[in-house]
Amino acid sequence: MKISGLVITYNEEKNIGKCIDALFRICDEVIVVDSFSKDNTVKIAEEKGAKVILQCFLGDGPQRIHGLSYCKNDWILNLDADEILAEDAEKFILSGKYENQDYDVYAFCLYNYLGDKLINFAGWYPDKTSRFFNKQTASPSKDFVHQKVSGNKKTCVKVHINHYAWENLDQFIAKKNLYSTWHAQQLFDRNKRVNSFKPVLNGTVSFFRCYFFKKGFLNGLDGLTFSMIQGASSYMKYAKLLKLQEKHKKIKGIE
Repeated sequence: MKISGLVITYNEEKNIGKCIDALFRICDEVIVVDSFSKDNTVKIAEEKGAKVILQCFLGDGPQRIHGLSYCKNDWILNLDADEILAEDAEKFILSGKYENQDYDVYAFCLYNYLGDKLINFAGWYPDKTSRFFNKQTASPSKDFVHQKVSGNKKTCVKVHINHYAWENLDQFIAKKNLYSTWHAQQLFDRNKRVNSFKPVLNGTVSFFRCYFFKKGFLNGLDGLTFSMIQGASSYMKYAKLLKLQEKHKKIKGIE
């Protein structure tokens, strides 16, 4: 069974080469949907043999959906540029076991890395994500951030994707801040409304879940740090949503 690799990118020159090399071990084509990168992402991708499609960023889900029309095969391996299949996931796909099953969406487990450190505590493992699916019956959602893949029948296989997510804590915090902004806007656009207690409540619950229930406390300062960042991210998402609500009320008042 032939497979199409699909990657969306923006300024990923540090990662895209290794990602494409790994995809070509599994796929017979690689499609890169790039949001007009300002670095060498496009050049590297083309030199590696990928077909590059330029498209202004539509959002996480819509950007991936846009790329599907350029994929010639039904089965899609849709990775982020900072993701590479681990050996067990490669073996699973190359074995062809998925062909004889009724599933059209496969979720794999993520190994998340901060630099070269594996973050497998405080709720970060198993971090499951759907990256392998049949486009005839399954597709990414239209969510602007953290899209999901929906299909007729989904399963999770305990094989892994290495996710080289952040080089350092500064980058981790910056990405969390950006995602909280996107999440807040997405919730607002869906008419989600909250009161002033929501940020505090969700931020506190998120921290306690990571630090205590997910046993982050067993990992010393790292466990505390990641739990606090997770709690702060949840807090900021709803705090930003409140600000959007306030702005909307002021605009309506003026009108």
